[in-house]
Amino acid sequence: MSLIQYGISHMDIPYFLRGVLIGFSIAAPVGPIGVLCIRRTLAEGRLVGFLSGLGAATADAVYGCIAGFGLTVLSGLLISQQTGLRLVGGLFLCYLGLRTFLSKPAVKPASAKGGSLFSAYLSTLFLTLTNPMTILSFAGIFAGLGLVDSGGTYLSAATLVLGVFCGSALWWLLLSEGVNLFRARVDMRAMQWVNRLSGLVILGFGVTAVVLM
Repeated sequence: MSLIQYGISHMDIPYFLRGVLIGFSIAAPVGPIGVLCIRRTLAEGRLVGFLSGLGAATADAVYGCIAGFGLTVLSGLLISQQTGLRLVGGLFLCYLGLRTFLSKPAVKPASAKGGSLFSAYLSTLFLTLTNPMTILSFAGIFAGLGLVDSGGTYLSAATLVLGVFCGSALWWLLLSEGVNLFRARVDMRAMQWVNRLSGLVILGFGVTAVVLM
């Protein structure tokens, strides 16, 4: 059965590819989520690191959906509440930064249990959703590429958002796999410094978010 029989025409493929590029480019700059993903990969393994990134990819898809489908009421509400959301997200980053800075390296690798995996995913999903300025990035990129109000169908918008998710997820997969290659070379002393530096960086992002509200 062809893609057209599924309702996806050849015209939708460019939307998917553009979505992949958008998702990848927005996820790639190293921010607090990137630092958190690197640290979790080193401390708890690539699966935990990847799922941490997947939480951010899900949030990117949510904001991409809002921008792609032109949900102006919802986007306006999020932007109007950005001060409160930034405060909550900034405080949570401060908490994660302090906890990371004070945490001691595990003697044995942590087992990837369901609870820890879900927590890794949920924490980064929450952190990314509390940064409503992300939607402005998507809206600006979509408008700049002529993807907003360009006569596209809902299927085209959905294909674009799917591409955004896949592109963002691809970056987090590459990052977690890449960092995992160095995991065996990181001893207890080095891991302690990773915790301290990561904690300070994450804390710095949190303090900046609160101060610059």
